[in-house]
Amino acid sequence: MSDTDSPMLKYYAARALEYDRVYDKPERQADLHALKQWLPARFLGRQVLEVACGTGYWTQVIAPVASKMLALDAAPETLQIARARVASRKVSFVEGDAYALPGGRGPFTAAFAGFWFSHVPVQRRRRFLQDLGAALEPGARVVLLDNTFVDGSSTPIAGSDADGNTYQLRALDDGSTHRVLKNFPTEAELLALAAGAGTAATYKAFKYYWVLEYSAPAP
Repeated sequence: MSDTDSPMLKYYAARALEYDRVYDKPERQADLHALKQWLPARFLGRQVLEVACGTGYWTQVIAPVASKMLALDAAPETLQIARARVASRKVSFVEGDAYALPGGRGPFTAAFAGFWFSHVPVQRRRRFLQDLGAALEPGARVVLLDNTFVDGSSTPIAGSDADGNTYQLRALDDGSTHRVLKNFPTEAELLALAAGAGTAATYKAFKYYWVLEYSAPAP
């Protein structure tokens, strides 16, 4: 997450204690099980930069196989949960901006962003991937995991803007309602973005999720 006064950051700060409920949806359990089996091998022995780690749900899946991990998020409320969830000396949790990735903490030989890319505005996607690549070692593995829109399971789209971004209305336990940017890029869009950001891109489809994987470019 980014921009300390942004509506997105305020939403996730308020949602911190409710966040993991999204992983309890019964219809998504088979996909989540498959992802937890598939994902660790992508990071075996690598130094991993995790962008927008949230509550550490995916950090706990990757950390056991990584050699070292820096998990970044802008919301102190979610980081507090992540730190309690993942007690490993290999993992450093850092409060920071996904659009201003830390320098000098590498070398990172892999990067992971789970359920972050869908919150990146359409007009900012290419720059985000370029900046991510600049924070990594040449040839580092990049894995992006996010949602596929499935009618009846996903929150309905409640609007869009002139740039093609789509939005959802999400209600929290405190009675507040938040307009949240949530994009659902197509396979073709993702592969085109990856082609401009690296090499050897592959797309893996699940019913409720997608995974984009590619290698960071040489300098």
